Amino acid sequence: MTPVRTLLLSTLFLVVLLAAFLWLYPHMPARVPTHWNAQGQINGYMSPQWAVGTPMIIIALIAVLAVLLPVISPRGYDIKPFVAVYSTIMLATQVVVLVAGLGVLLNAAGHTVRMPLVGMLAAGALLMVMGNYMGKLRKNFFIGIRTPWTLASDAVWERTHRMGGWLFMLAGLAMVAMAFAGSSLTLLIVVVASIVLIPPAYSYVVYRRIEKKNP
Repeated sequence: MTPVRTLLLSTLFLVVLLAAFLWLYPHMPARVPTHWNAQGQINGYMSPQWAVGTPMIIIALIAVLAVLLPVISPRGYDIKPFVAVYSTIMLATQVVVLVAGLGVLLNAAGHTVRMPLVGMLAAGALLMVMGNYMGKLRKNFFIGIRTPWTLASDAVWERTHRMGGWLFMLAGLAMVAMAFAGSSLTLLIVVVASIVLIPPAYSYVVYRRIEKKNP
């Protein structure tokens, strides 16, 4: 995936959001629901303009970073050798924002969209995409499981990301299952905590083992 193709797809995402907004705007109220709690109750509103503007700004920022970060990566931590994987993950993240944005617009215009379900499904799918590609990431400062121990050792980076890939895949599958099962917030917190806490701890353990073998 070249930077030009990535930018073209990002532009397409923005056009889709804008077109949906223009089509649905006549049917939208002055205050658009944009946030839901774990019970599916609305607890946040925006104007229609901000409801579409916010996801568009986020997509645009991610698109800029997708092109900029490979250019400014320092020597020894270059993104360019795995830029196709990097671009895929960045585009997948934009797709999640696009889906959420379209869901908000459709819901505001009177179409039945279960936003908590859509949000969890999109987040679960993103975790699975990241898990699938995580083992192909190489040491860098911008994307992946970046701890002092993974950045200090290529071996620690590779082992941590192989484990992290499986963990993210399982977490994504669990999140999709929980979305359909209507699981509790506690279980969701456990899943999120696992992908936040386990990989850094694992990287430290692996680093210490390698350090003992090669003092």
